[in-house]
Amino acid sequence: MKSFSNVKIFAGNSNLELAKKIADRCGLELGKSEILRFKDGEIYIEIEETVRGRDVFVVQSTSEPVNENIMELLIFVDALKRASAKTINVIIPYYGYARQDRKSKPREPITSKLVANLLTKAGVNRVVTMDLHADQIQGFFDIPVDHMQALPLMAKYFKGKGFYGDKVVVVSPDIGGVKRARKLAEKLDCKIAIIDKRRPKPNMSEVMNLIGEVEGKIAIFIDDMIDTAGTITNGADAILARGAIEAYACCSHAVFSDPAVERLQKSGLKEIVVTDSICLPEYKRIDKVKIISANTILADAIDRIINNKSVSELFE
Repeated sequence: MKSFSNVKIFAGNSNLELAKKIADRCGLELGKSEILRFKDGEIYIEIEETVRGRDVFVVQSTSEPVNENIMELLIFVDALKRASAKTINVIIPYYGYARQDRKSKPREPITSKLVANLLTKAGVNRVVTMDLHADQIQGFFDIPVDHMQALPLMAKYFKGKGFYGDKVVVVSPDIGGVKRARKLAEKLDCKIAIIDKRRPKPNMSEVMNLIGEVEGKIAIFIDDMIDTAGTITNGADAILARGAIEAYACCSHAVFSDPAVERLQKSGLKEIVVTDSICLPEYKRIDKVKIISANTILADAIDRIINNKSVSELFE
């Protein structure tokens, strides 16, 4: 990597662990800042070193507590802008509110667009994010968005286990995830299967039909996130009942809202592979969960942005 003499990397509170890994890979120390809370909950941020004329990157996943982390990021950006940073780039490994990307019924908000507006208005020059729930969210921003993918990491991991070819099938947990499943299947040189599900209400799903062959195969589910884990565990039980030898799951974002951990522990899934886009507390790091770091993808993205090189090459 080229010298990062004009680059500063800062971290919000949401994912210090990942931010440190990114900074280490770039050969930098995390920028010095202080983030405090007043007794009434107000957030106070002080940048403790000069950023004048620097290209600044702030790492902050807008995961739980979502609203706290978004507000913290906005205040951080405002502080950097007022301190005369040359460019302000935010690295949002997990972009909260991404599921509210359209109106599915009257009088609903499109909150992912609202968050995009807030970030842009605050003074962000560029967003680097990973595996948005819907690709079109990139269009909600009037600034450049680099949309990274964790899929190459997942493919490399499963290939390392010898999971490729005819003995494997990649399963999409719903119709909307077919494109993602097909990409992983191409890398693993195998076929796909699709679960047709019905969602009676939010965070609840039931398996309806299975499209494709899973009998006698190792099944690998892929999704952008696992929230309450109802979809993925119901799907795993369904394909195991239909003759799959083993069931694995992989996703970029381990949201793991209750009762996800309990469901995953009790499920027929042998392993759940996730990235560290969201910092999991210890009690959620059960033996079945394998965490792969996205630091290489995000650090390499910083390198390419700074040196005006193609970011899309990292997708391979």
